[in-house]
Amino acid sequence: MAWKTLRELRKHGFAVRRQHPIGPYIADFAVMKARLVIEVDGAIHERDDVRARDELREQKIIGEGWRILRVDAQTAMSADHLLGLVCKELGL
Repeated sequence: MAWKTLRELRKHGFAVRRQHPIGPYIADFAVMKARLVIEVDGAIHERDDVRARDELREQKIIGEGWRILRVDAQTAMSADHLLGLVCKELGL
C-alpha cells in the first residue's frame, strides 16, 4: 500500500525507490532528489532494544546527508495520511 501511494510523488517530480541501500543499511523508501528516507515502523520498533538500534542507524544515515521520516505502519496503510506527511516533508 505504501509503495503504491509513494509512487504518486512522481507526478511532482520525485521518484521514489524502495529497499534502497545507504551504506550498510536498507531504507524502506528513498526519495533520491530530496535525500529523504521514509521508514515504515511496525510495533516491534517500540521495543527498547530495537529503538536503540534505530537511533544508531538514523545517526549513520543522517551522517550520509539524508533526512528521515518515520511513519508508523497504521499511518502508512492510509494513502491520504501517508501522502500528506511526505508532501509536507517535501514542501509540496
